[in-house]
Amino acid sequence: MPTRLDGRESRARFEDPEGLRALLDRLHAAGRGSWRDDPEAAALMRHAAEKYAALARRHGLDPWEAAAAAFDAMRSASVRRAEDPWAMVTRAVQVTCIAEERANGLLCSVHQARRPRYSVFHDAERFSDRENLLTDYHPAFRVEDPEPDDEGEPGAGPEPSTSAATAVEDAIALLALLGWEPGIARAGVEFVASRLAEAASRSSAFEVLRRDRHARALLDLPGASWTTLLRTLLGSPDTALAHTNAGRGVLLRLLIGEPLRALLLDDELVRAVSLAAPRRPRGGEQG
Repeated sequence: MPTRLDGRESRARFEDPEGLRALLDRLHAAGRGSWRDDPEAAALMRHAAEKYAALARRHGLDPWEAAAAAFDAMRSASVRRAEDPWAMVTRAVQVTCIAEERANGLLCSVHQARRPRYSVFHDAERFSDRENLLTDYHPAFRVEDPEPDDEGEPGAGPEPSTSAATAVEDAIALLALLGWEPGIARAGVEFVASRLAEAASRSSAFEVLRRDRHARALLDLPGASWTTLLRTLLGSPDTALAHTNAGRGVLLRLLIGEPLRALLLDDELVRAVSLAAPRRPRGGEQG
């Protein structure tokens, strides 16, 4: 019958790669529930939490989250058979910590964060948190005046005077006033604005987002509502309408100083946004 080791002896034993292998083999052979009831296993997990505490904090995690990753690795046959079990466990914990950090930043699952098709993106951020003007931040919001200045003074046209945060908040308010649920309005406006910052132009952003079925499913919007939202915020991609209100879109109109009350007087805009508002059945309503 194996002798149970305590305190310093137990720690010294499983800190050695062969000692860890022996302990893992014994726990595996003991079957279901062996990790829960074994004092040496408990000591091993305390040691793992201490061993990987610095690694966990480097990725914004709690030491016990790293210990949980170590626990998952230690139960695998590949670790028990590895030349250096501790090296395998350390690598597994490192990969998991990186994936956890990316998942927290990307607002997705750890499984998705492990996949390159998701992990290559930057962390999610609220577009309204940016303090700089969108016209300064990205050329997609700029429209050149087709008419020359009568006085011949460069830069005599109106200067953008609305901050990014105000423009986004006003766009959200516009949708909410016209029948969109506030939560859906905020999620939709902030998502579109954030994707616009990564596009080469408003028209290219429109086309990319129009085909983004995943985004529409994530926001739970019908196709007509999604298309109208894009056309409302980014403007029509038709080049013939580039210098009209329909071509500029709500975000740009707000940024160049047009007030929210003026947008509410735009009958065509109001009608389109109101009709496209997604209808959600309320609790208790009869179908």
